[in-house]
Amino acid sequence: MEKVEALVVGAGQAGIAMSEHLAKMGVPHLVLEKARIAERWRSCRWDSLVANGPAWHDRFPNREFSGDPEAFVAKEGMADYFVDYAAQIGAPVRTGVDVTRVARGDGGGFVAETSDGPVAARYVIAATGAFQTPVIPPLVPKDAGIVQIHSNDYRNPGQLPRGNVLVVGAGSSGAQIAEELMASGRTVYLAIGPHGRPPRRYRGRDFVWWLGVLNKWDADREPGSEHVTIAVSGANGGATVDFRKLAARGMRLLGRAGAYKDGVMQFADDLPRNVAAGDRDYLSLLQAADAWAERNGVDLPPEPEAHVIGPDPADLTNPVRSLNLKEAGITSVVWATGFTNDYGWLPEGAVDAKGQPAHARGVSTEPGIYYLGLPYQSRRGSSFIWGVWHDAKFVADHIAKDRHYRSYRAPGEAPAAAANAANAAE
Repeated sequence: MEKVEALVVGAGQAGIAMSEHLAKMGVPHLVLEKARIAERWRSCRWDSLVANGPAWHDRFPNREFSGDPEAFVAKEGMADYFVDYAAQIGAPVRTGVDVTRVARGDGGGFVAETSDGPVAARYVIAATGAFQTPVIPPLVPKDAGIVQIHSNDYRNPGQLPRGNVLVVGAGSSGAQIAEELMASGRTVYLAIGPHGRPPRRYRGRDFVWWLGVLNKWDADREPGSEHVTIAVSGANGGATVDFRKLAARGMRLLGRAGAYKDGVMQFADDLPRNVAAGDRDYLSLLQAADAWAERNGVDLPPEPEAHVIGPDPADLTNPVRSLNLKEAGITSVVWATGFTNDYGWLPEGAVDAKGQPAHARGVSTEPGIYYLGLPYQSRRGSSFIWGVWHDAKFVADHIAKDRHYRSYRAPGEAPAAAANAANAAE
């Protein structure tokens, strides 16, 4: 059986960051990836996707992107970045190996069953991220005569049949896909739930900069905050997502999608409320930015026009509550409805009763198991590229401290006794 001290499962941004910090701590480790490094950037994103943050921000601290630092890097460029980063740090990545199960070993530690044979490890870090299993609500029957795909499988407008499209979900993915489909000449209906809506740029700075100086990236999780999507886009050079402006260009706005029967879909009456909440989120950041600039004497050009919210379109003043999809010419539905976790391969005790990671800042309640890449793992910025790098440092430090205690030998203690004490600590 192959043996390694720490096993990292997944070689996306989380796994590569974890490898860097484990190496710095002197922890022998192996990174297993079932496909290629950063595979999801290549094969689980639409063709025109770019990073949601500018190149100067959405990166690890020890490697910059070439070119314009204000540009939004395309998905292939992001994948190449992590491949190059793995080479830069000499990460011990083994690709094409799927980890199917992790169980407690007889002599302490764990045994991971993989497609390439078992691997024994004292520590296992689940770096598979938060976007594992696409979720499509069971609303529209498969035999309804409508093409249905998840945003995970959407690539470009030519992939869908001719006709209008219903996009369900108005976070970053839904908003960007809906706008791309509308630009291709289709009529798009967009079902909008609760969301945050930051400005793309304000007073000459990207919103990620404002969140940094306002210390909002370090915000703690608030009840329900991890489930609120963010409508932001770097597409076409980056622009603030404004649902009113999209409606003025012909997009139809709807509330959250509900029941479907006999070709008719119902929609909640929450559209005005959801859009208003997004407006408040947008305006609150502008106001906080203005106050910060004044308090710190920072001379950035004011943008009073950014505070002006445009008139409500008809879909906001008179929301559509039901829609006959066939009569509306809708031939396909894109579900931008997020993902769920799948940690069933981890040992009992690593997840809670709902199958969610049981942890504190990535340290599992099951000793020796760790998580990385979770939303709000330690702060608001945890699921961002730079955020996962800092979370990886915390997890690696915890592992190093555990190794320090395990290596302790009391004066006169026999090696066998010390080894038994280390195993008992499991």
